[in-house]
Formats: sequence, structure tokens, C-alpha cells
Amino acid sequence: MRDIARIEKWAHDRNIIEGSTRQAQLCKLIEEVGELATAINKQRPADVVDAIGDCAVVLTILAVQSQTTLEACIDRAYLEIKDRKGRMVDGVFIREE
Repeated sequence: MRDIARIEKWAHDRNIIEGSTRQAQLCKLIEEVGELATAINKQRPADVVDAIGDCAVVLTILAVQSQTTLEACIDRAYLEIKDRKGRMVDGVFIREE
């Protein structure tokens, strides 16, 4: 994912990865998720796209600070969900036990 590598370089160049903490980035992620919630609730499609991108940037930084990559985290998550079975209940996927 070329864009993720560019985000990592951008964050390194600005000393965000080494100069910040995972706790600070977690707070930033919560802020960005709040902006995403607002954009969804106010039905602002362009702001939804922007907020999702901002969340991805912060998650990329958190991954590097945790000695991994966003790609590795996504791969691991996919391996956990790929065979899940379940059903939708009121718009929420409920997995089988």
C-alpha cells in the first residue's frame, strides 16, 4: 500500500512517531472518531471520507509506534474474521459462538 508508506514517511519527517506517544495518538484517534460520528450523524459524505482518512492516518502512526504496520494489523484482523459466521440483527453483525 503505497499511501501507507507515504503516511509513515510524513509522520517520521514531522517527528510524530518518535516525538509523540501511543497514549497521545490514542487521544487523537478518539478525537477523529468523534469527528467521524458527527459527519455521519449530520449526513455530510465529504466529511465522512475525510474523517475516515484521518482515522487511518492515526492508526498508521499507532501501528508504527507499536513496532508493526497497519497492513500487518489488517492482515491479522482479516485472518480472525474470514471464517466467522453469524447474522444481521438490526443492522449489526452478530457472530456465532
